[in-house]
Parts: sequence; C-alpha cells; structure tokens
Amino acid sequence: MGEMLTRLTLPGTMSQVRYVTPVRPRGAPELVTRVYAQVAEDFGMLAPPMLLHSPAPEALAAAWCVLRESLLARGRAGRAAKEVVATAVSAGNTCPYCVDVHQATLSGLLGPARAVELADDPALLGVDEWAWSLGTRDSAAPLDPPVPAEQAAELAGVAVTFHYLNRMVNVFLGDSLLPPQVPARARGGLLRMFGLVMRPMARRGAVPGRSLELLPAAPPAADLAFADGAPHVAGAFARAAHAIDEIGRRSVPSPVRALVAAELAAWDGRPPGLGRGWADGPVSGLPPEHRAAGRLALLTAMASYQVDAAVVDAFRAGAPQDRALVELTSWAAMAAAREVGSWTRAVAAREPHSA
Repeated sequence: MGEMLTRLTLPGTMSQVRYVTPVRPRGAPELVTRVYAQVAEDFGMLAPPMLLHSPAPEALAAAWCVLRESLLARGRAGRAAKEVVATAVSAGNTCPYCVDVHQATLSGLLGPARAVELADDPALLGVDEWAWSLGTRDSAAPLDPPVPAEQAAELAGVAVTFHYLNRMVNVFLGDSLLPPQVPARARGGLLRMFGLVMRPMARRGAVPGRSLELLPAAPPAADLAFADGAPHVAGAFARAAHAIDEIGRRSVPSPVRALVAAELAAWDGRPPGLGRGWADGPVSGLPPEHRAAGRLALLTAMASYQVDAAVVDAFRAGAPQDRALVELTSWAAMAAAREVGSWTRAVAAREPHSA
C-alpha cells in the first residue's frame, strides 16, 4: 500500500513544500533512501513533513525517528490518545496543517464526532487538556499526562515531537494538506476520506525500534528524561538530539545558538508578540553578518507561524543552500521542543548530567 500511495501522491506532496526542493526518491542519498522506505511502509506515503527535511539527510532521519517511535510505533499508550496529543499540541502551536492531518486521523479512529467522543471519554479529555497545558511553563499546569505511568513517556514523546514538527511545518508548508483550490464545502468530506485511508495503518501500528538503526546510538541528555520508561522513544530522542546538535554546530553560528538558548531559557511558552518586532532587540546584539540567521532561528523557535518569505530570503542571501536552511530551522525547532520537554516532571526529577 505504501509504495502505491507514494507513487500516486508524490507529485502533489512534493509541490506542497516551499523554500526548498525536496529530494526525489530516485537517486536519493543512501540515508534519505532508507528513511523514505520506512516512511512509505509505516505512514503509507512520503508525507510532506518528512519531505521538507530531505535536503538535510541527518535532520530527516532525526525527524522520522522521533515521529515514528513516539506516534506510529506500537506501545503502551493507544493510538487514539497519541493522536489527541498531536492534535492539541498542533492547535496550540498554530499549525493548521498538522491539526488537519491528526484530527482527521483521530476521526478515522474514533468516528467523525471528535468533540463528542472526547467529551464522552474522560481519559482522552484529560490527555487533551494536559497536551494543551504542556506548551506553557506554568506551575499550576499538570506536569504529567493523566494516564498510567507506563504510558506517560510515550505521550510526552508525542508532545515533544509535535513541538518540533509543528515549527518545521509552519515554516515549510501551507495551512492544509489539501490544495488551496479545494472548495471550502468539500474540505470536510476530503479530510474524512483521508482519515479513513489512514485508519488501517493507525490501528495496526509499527514495530517499535526499527528507525533506531538510521542514526548512531547516543547517551540521553538530562532534558530528554520525559522519554524514560519507553526505550524505543528514549532511544529515538537520544539519537535525534545528538544528530541535530551536530547539525547546529555545522550550520548555526555559535552567537545565534547562544542567543536562542538564552531566549528559550527565559521563555514561558506563550506567544512573544503579535508582530515580529519582539525579535528586533535580541537580534540587534548579534554581529551584522549573523542577524538574518538569528532572526530566522529565533522566530522558528518561539513563533514559527511568523516566518515568511522575507525572513527566509534574508537568510538565504548569505547561505543559499537548501541544506543550510533546513539545518538551521531544524536545530531551532528542536531547541524549542527540548525546552518544552524540560517542563515535565520526569526531567525535573532527574539529576542533570552532560549528554
């Protein structure tokens, strides 16, 4: 099914990605080929949120590892609860594309009346409320999902994954997986059809751990303790975080990395401002040659929905390669996601240590 859907949907999915040219399957580098094979098998098609990473093979492998092992792999938490988390986090991050995809998948699993289903299921409703609350650093918010301990690591992994993916999708994709020319009256039916197409794979789940072979093993950093208790999720995040740290050292100037880290340490998760003026002050302290990169990285991390063509073009004036653009945004998105993950109880309880 994956190969057939990939062939049928590839022209449309490739065209959804903006600012970079996705790597086509034929003639792709070895790591990209290996990731694409798993995506087609486990997700059913080469989804645009993965394709957008393809100019940077290590970023692609990292993104796929955390998505596959947290959301798609079979585990203790049910797929419906995972889709509730993905949908809620995406809504909180103003990522309508991901809301469409995961609300449709959830509807395919539960039936079309999602709001009624959640209201009728206290467990799913509690998971939904927790996923919304995790996006802010608030002492009154629940630190753990209201599920048995053996499920919490998987749901936390889904939440952190989507804090990463939402940011990348906001930068590189539009507002919906449906083409903009689709009439509004047809959207609901097409999204329901998408949910029904995804339902068999969502119910089947993927074998845990297969994506771990794509990246070298790495020790877990302290801020990844949210994944403790789910070895396949913990392994994915340890590998992905290490790979993206390496990407950052290669493609993100050190003054930009320091700026983003400092701003995230003081951030409470809430939108920093209606416009982009909030970034002017922090970015002005960078050397002139790094300000465009600093603005793009800071916006990606803290307000990805504010990134537009002008911000990307300013960065590309000094670093025109697709790979550099994907690597900088991937590093910034993961830095923000890891910051959010550090607000969970599991991280607060672990003694900090070096990665």
